[in-house]
Amino acid sequence: MKKDSVFIYSDELLKYRFSEHHPFNQFRLTLTNDLLKKMGALADDAIIPPRKATEEELQLNHDPAFIHAVKQASSGYLPPSRAESFGLGTEDTPIFEGMHEASSYIVGGTLTAVDYVMQGKANHALHLGGGLHHGFKGKASGFCIYNDSAVAIKYIQKKYGARVLYIDTDAHHGDGVQWSFYDDETVCTFSIHETGRYLFPGTGSTNEWGQGKGYGYSFNIPLDAFTEDESFIWAYSTALREIVEYFKPDVIFSQNGADAHYFDPLTHLSVTMNTYREIPKLEHALAHEYCEGRWISVGGGGYDIWRVVPRAWSLIWLEMTGKHASGPLPKQWLDRWKKLAPFELPKNWEDEPNLYKPIPRKEEITQKNAQTVERALYFLRQQLERERKKGDVQ
Repeated sequence: MKKDSVFIYSDELLKYRFSEHHPFNQFRLTLTNDLLKKMGALADDAIIPPRKATEEELQLNHDPAFIHAVKQASSGYLPPSRAESFGLGTEDTPIFEGMHEASSYIVGGTLTAVDYVMQGKANHALHLGGGLHHGFKGKASGFCIYNDSAVAIKYIQKKYGARVLYIDTDAHHGDGVQWSFYDDETVCTFSIHETGRYLFPGTGSTNEWGQGKGYGYSFNIPLDAFTEDESFIWAYSTALREIVEYFKPDVIFSQNGADAHYFDPLTHLSVTMNTYREIPKLEHALAHEYCEGRWISVGGGGYDIWRVVPRAWSLIWLEMTGKHASGPLPKQWLDRWKKLAPFELPKNWEDEPNLYKPIPRKEEITQKNAQTVERALYFLRQQLERERKKGDVQ
């Protein structure tokens, strides 16, 4: 029987762990799962365990030499001099025992999500353990070893021959995925993120259009620091609606990082839960409008694992399954975790209206973001206008 939505998870995903004090902490998966279960929104029969990606599957997007280096590092046999050339053993991506196996389960979880959707076994699939969008073909980067999204999109191309729209709402530019498909006209990448002037990885400008056959299929909206809900949501929804109409995908693949929130310690944006309610709502609607419902979603960034990530990521699953949550969070969840949390936990799904002091440059930031959207969509709008005129003539 076809399921409406599946939730990819097992405790294998918790083994992707750099160190006790590293900001990337998969304990956020435990907190999110428990929040959904405490509110009765995640049934056992909706949970599908991830499989481990094969080496052949990893090679869809990664060089064999890099995979071999990760395997050596996993067992402690990769010399530091060689590790650095592969982006391993750095402050961002330190080596840990079993990193190849843990990373392979991350990729395999995303491939599991792909197969459920593309084989028609489910309309939607959510794999919050995935979304490692900074990994390159031959190098780890920015907390990401293997790039599960890029591998999964190559897998979709090879196995299902589908046109993929990749949507990235992480506060950091989705560079690893963009560069993997920069010359490919069958994959359209859209990333909305904090400007690289202030934030890693420093890329994702409006003039990164793609190259060769892929020219015109890469879109970036670098938002000004301290962007708030209204400007973020307007930029995201305006751009995404036009991009979907332009590209007409067969499937939507979204990376849903939760690090644009005001509380996130690594970024400088100022959105609240209002934004994280709107992001999956539009992805869901467009999947049904253009892709017969096919929507694959993964996690990504999110470094306030107590106050932000559980609520933001739960909202994706609730949107997928047609449920709604507002008002108080489940008391059982709050009682279980409040003594362990380093902050006072939020009591409601929504953020407090006075979460932060008014941003003094709000009007200027809003205007700059509107101009950025105009630049980002300039090529697309010109192309659509040419097609419209051509149709009028015919």
